[in-house]
Amino acid sequence: MNWQDAERDYEDEVIGRTNLARMFEEAAERYADRPAQLYKGGVYHRSLTETVLPEVPDEEYRAISYADMQSIVRHLTAGFRDIGVEPADRVGLFANTRMEWAQCDFALLAAGAVVTTVYSGSSKSQVQYLLDDPDADGVVVENADMMNRVLEVEDELDLEFIVVMDWIEGFHDREDIYTLNEVHDRGAEVFDEDAYQNWVDEREWDDLASLIYTSGTTGQPKGVQLTHGNFRANVNQIRKRYGPRPDKGDTPVIDENTRSVSYLPLAHVFERTAGHFIMFASGAAVGYAESPDTLQADFELVQPTAATSVPRVYEKIYDAIREQAAESDMRLKIFEWATDVGKEYHTTENPGVGLRAKAAVADKLVFKKVRDALGGNIDYLLSGGGSLSAELCALYHGMGLPILEGYGLTETSPVVSVNPPEEPKIGTIGPALPGVEVTVDESAIDQEPFADDPGIVGELLVKGETVTQGYWEKPGETQRAFTEDENGDRWFRTGDIVHQRDDGYLEFRERSKQLLVLSTGKNVAPAPIEDAFASSQVVEQCMVVGDGEKFIGAIIVPNAERLRALAADEGIDLPENPGALCAHEFVRETIEAEVDRLNENFEKYERIKQFRLVPEEFTEENDMLTPTMKKKRRNIQQRYADEISALYAED
Repeated sequence: MNWQDAERDYEDEVIGRTNLARMFEEAAERYADRPAQLYKGGVYHRSLTETVLPEVPDEEYRAISYADMQSIVRHLTAGFRDIGVEPADRVGLFANTRMEWAQCDFALLAAGAVVTTVYSGSSKSQVQYLLDDPDADGVVVENADMMNRVLEVEDELDLEFIVVMDWIEGFHDREDIYTLNEVHDRGAEVFDEDAYQNWVDEREWDDLASLIYTSGTTGQPKGVQLTHGNFRANVNQIRKRYGPRPDKGDTPVIDENTRSVSYLPLAHVFERTAGHFIMFASGAAVGYAESPDTLQADFELVQPTAATSVPRVYEKIYDAIREQAAESDMRLKIFEWATDVGKEYHTTENPGVGLRAKAAVADKLVFKKVRDALGGNIDYLLSGGGSLSAELCALYHGMGLPILEGYGLTETSPVVSVNPPEEPKIGTIGPALPGVEVTVDESAIDQEPFADDPGIVGELLVKGETVTQGYWEKPGETQRAFTEDENGDRWFRTGDIVHQRDDGYLEFRERSKQLLVLSTGKNVAPAPIEDAFASSQVVEQCMVVGDGEKFIGAIIVPNAERLRALAADEGIDLPENPGALCAHEFVRETIEAEVDRLNENFEKYERIKQFRLVPEEFTEENDMLTPTMKKKRRNIQQRYADEISALYAED
């Protein structure tokens, strides 16, 4: 039996038709003595640590078991019910990714609430929208800062309570504001086993579980309605591909021996399913990173076997690894030699004795140190939430850190396709999960640019139990998001252009709305061009433009640190001012040479003809990246409108 047949037929105790609350209860009973969550000391002023969890020394992690987590979730459930949460109430979760987020999520779901998510970096106006649009009945916030953002707009809302995860001062005179510790202790006092089990069993497969708001890259965020069944079906499908099937052998799996690090926003559907629901259903242990800036230290402490992330984080990790190697010319040369060997070894079907020997040396000198810096136990890394450079993916595979790329959307709960550990194919987003139906609408795009591609190219359409029923109180948007085929079947229009290969694997091309149509009529996908810069030493970020123009241009953020090192080798002092650095002749010539080098990989009409260097990195803080690190193209274009105009004024 091949792996496709094996995963389709696979069943085990994790796969089921229960709601999310019951799924957690079953896992907690099954894995009671196993570690469930790991939390770091010195990060938060947690209110729960006073009566429930002991303090942890700074820069150390402590684990709690599934039995411990189950007790906390049960008492929080009873506490939420005691302060007024009723079935179908919408309750916001407004916090960073942390242990209490996960506990509150399962507790609110067990209480019958609909969890509506708010990104931790949301501005005052965004907080108002994300709580007002779903008519939230209450909100759980992380700390005083986030609570104050809510209080500044509470006159526009109809909140019945606010719960704060951390200790705060000065609000004990308000009866509608509680610490999480107070909710837990109230729940512990009134907890009744029979009542709790009834609350859990009342949740149906089709009951609304969560409203997750889209990231807003193309306009006002929309509340995607996801049911218990939507999420549960995706857990089942992922389990079939990554669970401990008998045919797996030594292939890495997700099971009770898995240990992961969670740092992507749990407010986003990718981490919610791939780093949360599937992990806890499978009995894995989840460690919560202090922040994306402390990942290397957190990986070393948690020693994970797996992690989920987005392409931008993998780019940052690789840049950091290379910068450490660049401390001397000799170390950098060894590192670059090793990565070349690693890529060749990974892509060679039958490596000979010589290549195997070189790979062993590369592993000893470089790759083992890289793996040790990430905890030393990584079996694989998952990538989603954007397009990953095939070259960068191959580099990670070559280092013994295989990245398994996948694809999904908020509207599909989210995973549609992902590379199987048995047969990953770099440059693809894998075949569809078992139980997910996909088809490709060729009529959605001009086929001429893809005439030489074997297989089918067009807009990806998806059908199955993971697909949302629509957007919260937006019937028009919902209707436009779906199409019916000749049999009357309802398909979700992803808006993404993919290439469906003859082997069933999918390759991501571009968001249909982001395809650039040149004035010559040529269609150009920005993603592959931008991805080509992912492993560049001198380019930090790149965004290509050119819609309606005669040629492709680019806005480029230089890698200032690396450019300073290269300039110093030639006796050149670059200016400290970022703007002046961008204007420096050495910087301009170095990046122009890099653009020329990478242009060779593309058709003539896809090549960057003009570019402008800009001093400010695209970040979530300056509103040029979403919380999941996708480019907000409209915002970047507005921010650099003059530079883009100048690109074409010179033509």
